[in-house]
Amino acid sequence: MDANHPHVIKPDWVTRRVANPLVSLLHRFGFGVAGSRQLAVRGRKSGELRHAPVNLLKVEGRYYLVAPRGHVQWTHNLRAAGEGQLTLGRKVTPFTAVEVPEDARPTLLRAYLARWSGQVGRFFKGVTADSTDDEFRAVAGDHPVFELTFTKPTGSAG
Repeated sequence: MDANHPHVIKPDWVTRRVANPLVSLLHRFGFGVAGSRQLAVRGRKSGELRHAPVNLLKVEGRYYLVAPRGHVQWTHNLRAAGEGQLTLGRKVTPFTAVEVPEDARPTLLRAYLARWSGQVGRFFKGVTADSTDDEFRAVAGDHPVFELTFTKPTGSAG
């Protein structure tokens, strides 16, 4: 565990072996589950593309990725790369990413929990969409948030 970013909740066996592969399969066929996409970002050590299912959050016309499980591998890779792509079926959408400062996260975390609390609420230490700004500030450092800027979507080859 990284001393600078201690909050990580690793997925259990069912999530790793059943849920994530199933969601990834749906993404390949063009079906997003409640706004989900397949994230691809270069590994910071290997340089190889790494994949993870993520929920794409839209707030006031801007797009964000939130890490409900904390400072996981895709967050470290995205920080290092500064760019990636989201895929849904044949639609590949490249983006650049900037990490949102902790003091600007409460509104975004509230919106995220309002939409996906049933899926990820257990990772937020009792904080819900109805919690106070102070409660959100208390957990903001545990949940990286990245603002995305998209370039033109492309179709996959082949």
